[in-house]
Amino acid sequence: MAEFLTTWLWENIIELLGAILGLLYIFFSIRQHILTWPTGLFTSLLYTVVFFQSGFYADMGLQVYYVAISIYGWYFWLKGGAKKQVADKAGVPVKRTPKQIMVVGLPVTALIYIALVLILTNFTDSTVPYLDSLTTALSITATWMLAKKYIEHWLIWIFVDLLSAGLYVYKGLWPTVVLFIVYTVMAVLGYVEWRKHLSEKN
Repeated sequence: MAEFLTTWLWENIIELLGAILGLLYIFFSIRQHILTWPTGLFTSLLYTVVFFQSGFYADMGLQVYYVAISIYGWYFWLKGGAKKQVADKAGVPVKRTPKQIMVVGLPVTALIYIALVLILTNFTDSTVPYLDSLTTALSITATWMLAKKYIEHWLIWIFVDLLSAGLYVYKGLWPTVVLFIVYTVMAVLGYVEWRKHLSEKN
């Protein structure tokens, strides 16, 4: 039993490390702590490998995007609110998503989804191209919204995390299944926590 466990841990070490860092990433996100971004960056680097090995090509590409958006979010949280009178730790206030952002964001997300479906169905051997593309397109939008501190990004994550957990059950990525179930719960807690800090001026 011990030998089996050791072998399993060694074979899944990258996924396990990614899952642990992923939990820290969500914890820091809820707390609006600047460590959200470096933690997210390293989580994404690890999951690039995990998703490549599992054939989740859209999710793999998403991790590359996460690396880039982590750098952007890191900078924006440090500098984006420097000229505003704000009280939160990251320097940028929590706010609701403006209507004009929603009007633009919905068709942009749909276009990303369509593009991903076309890529996965025509150029990869993905077994879940439609759902993989859906979670990826929504995740791209939600992560950008996190960088801007739009509170509604938590609502998107609740849906994405639940759907993703089901996909990872299908692929047998059990540490990641557990991670995304916890993600779902933490996304609910994140939404509740951010509501306390919601700036009525925005």
